[in-house]
Amino acid sequence: MSHHRLSSRPARRRTVAALAVGWIFACSQATADIDINIQGVDDELRKNVLAYLSLARYAKHDLPEDQVERLQDRIEREASAALRPFGYYEPKIESRVDRAGQNDWRVTIRITPGEPIRMENVDVQVLGPGAENPLFQRILNDLPLKAGDRLNHGAYDRIKDDLQRTAATYGFLDARLTRNELRVDPQRRVASAYLVLETGHRYRFGTTRIEQDVIDDELVRRFMRYRQDEPFDVTELLRTQFALDDSQYFGTVEVLPGEPDREEHVVPVSIRAVPNRRDRYSFGAGYGTDTGVRGTATWENRRVNRRGHRFNTLIKAAAEDQSLEARYIVPIGDPALEKLSFELTYEEREPGDLDSQEFTFGPSITQVRGRWQRVWFISATHSSDEMPGGGRNVQTLLVPGISIASVPHGYLGETLFQRGFFAELRGSHGAFGSDSDFVQLRVQAERAFDLGSRWHIVVRGEVGASLVSQFSELPLSMRYFAGGDRSVRGFGYEELSPVRYEPALDEDGQPILDENGQPVETASRIGGKHLLTGSFELIRDLPRNMGAAVFFDFGNAFDRFGEAPDPRDPDFLEYSAGVGVRWRLPVVTVGIDVAQPLSEPGAGPRLHINFSPKL
Repeated sequence: MSHHRLSSRPARRRTVAALAVGWIFACSQATADIDINIQGVDDELRKNVLAYLSLARYAKHDLPEDQVERLQDRIEREASAALRPFGYYEPKIESRVDRAGQNDWRVTIRITPGEPIRMENVDVQVLGPGAENPLFQRILNDLPLKAGDRLNHGAYDRIKDDLQRTAATYGFLDARLTRNELRVDPQRRVASAYLVLETGHRYRFGTTRIEQDVIDDELVRRFMRYRQDEPFDVTELLRTQFALDDSQYFGTVEVLPGEPDREEHVVPVSIRAVPNRRDRYSFGAGYGTDTGVRGTATWENRRVNRRGHRFNTLIKAAAEDQSLEARYIVPIGDPALEKLSFELTYEEREPGDLDSQEFTFGPSITQVRGRWQRVWFISATHSSDEMPGGGRNVQTLLVPGISIASVPHGYLGETLFQRGFFAELRGSHGAFGSDSDFVQLRVQAERAFDLGSRWHIVVRGEVGASLVSQFSELPLSMRYFAGGDRSVRGFGYEELSPVRYEPALDEDGQPILDENGQPVETASRIGGKHLLTGSFELIRDLPRNMGAAVFFDFGNAFDRFGEAPDPRDPDFLEYSAGVGVRWRLPVVTVGIDVAQPLSEPGAGPRLHINFSPKL
């Protein structure tokens, strides 16, 4: 018997496997396709009819003919039910089912919706202490359902939901609907809606209890987007949570409302937080068409002390740009938005055809007032630039300045955001001990316009101007260059600039001659006093967060407005056009563009890859 059992196990396994394979094969052969064609209604109604149809739920099942007939018998009832929420109570529905293959069926449904139910009365009232509140008045002034409109159950439900959600969100915690009626008279083809919301008193923020041992409680309170005794607002609790999360002091944060005090009409709040890791190390690598292969290494001390001070260092390396940055940050005012920073930077760059080394140290104060961010700064700069024809330009400058940028509504200090407007004014003078006297103004603007739901226009522009006593003494970091991914596409990074021609010299310092005995000259892009660039981009949204774009760019850096930067090239501005794709991720938009220079005969197209804040 023992031998028999052992020998029968493989046989049983083979039998079970064969049955399983046969069952899977049979199931795969049993799938069917039901093609449902609904005629006579728009897309919105068609989708709702499909959602109601039992036949649609069996679209991939093998159905015998008698079951198909039973499901067909339901079509009129189910389609009629699907049309009622949109005000069509007397539709005419015809259906036909034809066999399209062994297991396939073709279903044709012809719908004549008929005359819709129209709204005779839409009476929505808000009563009580909150009746005149702008939050409710905004809903009442923009109702999605009005007298004379076709009955729409969804619109009626939206009004009801908006009233209740607004009450719960903005502190009317005792609000209730005392009337909630939708009356339909099919014979007269009219309907009436009645909604009455009693708001009750609006609650206020009560005391806030803080449970954490990471930073001073007083600093935590400065992150709060609300104050005690202000009207209660759930959105301000969420913004407080976001601000504390973004501070990176904490690993987890909870900002929770407590049990409302129904007599005093206040809501207490509790904030609970646990510490984040003090030190953070990160390494990154990437590629950009402006920078080539690049890498970064970062060390950040998130909590130098309980007052919330921070320290971070960043090393960046790319083909034409290497830098080391060290920054000490002290939170001031509103710590989510405002700070005092001390920054030390060493940078090596190759702008145009030159080489630049620069040390910079200085403090800055960042403040936010309404929709504007303001940064006051002063930097001590020591630069050493290699100049055309040899030699170095060594400069020591003390440069004070101010920058102003627009920030989005509800801004909480995010480092990556779309700047609609940015302007910076800076300068230096010999009275400060500087080696060069200059004043510079740079302005950037960007705006997106919607043309319908899927078409958009993005317009960008940048203008820079300098007033300088001796341009040759101006450090390269203070000069303007154009061209690249975020400038004039179709041209290389910082390729556009005034050009200086110098005799080419050999190792002995003697002029190099060509085959005709003429001196050979070298052209060097040395940067300009002024800058003007612009871009017009048309974007078409595509499925899966994708988009297609066509664009036109123009611009250049130059020494005088209206004068070509290259004496051998008469064009004042360079032009390009191209096409691209956009991939919208949760935070950024990835752009891949191919741009063709239009002002350079014989120039080939150039690929550009860039990352920008999500539009």
